[in-house]
Amino acid sequence: MIRRTDERLIVENPHGGVGSIGIYKLLTSDDTMDKVSLFAKVIINPQTTIGYHQHIGEAETYYVLKGEGFFINSQKERIPVKPGDVCSIEVGQSHGMENPHDNEMEIMALVYPEK
Repeated sequence: MIRRTDERLIVENPHGGVGSIGIYKLLTSDDTMDKVSLFAKVIINPQTTIGYHQHIGEAETYYVLKGEGFFINSQKERIPVKPGDVCSIEVGQSHGMENPHDNEMEIMALVYPEK
């Protein structure tokens, strides 16, 4: 399978946050027989937040590729993140992400269902 990754989905105010993100869906549940819900490159625009939200029935992992920001963990702590950092969200946990800077942030997002 070859999939072109130039198709970007724009999401305004993601999960009640501020600003917009761009999502390049690389794999979805249709591609993986429901083993992975989503594997995507996500561009978090400057001055954008992904609102604090809960994952029911699924977990998520972020890998920071570019830029710096803050990961908001399940205890609502703002943890600084930079390229090379991995952020894990377990089933039932809540989280958010902030890019308070003037440069884009790029992350890889992997969402997978509970066993």
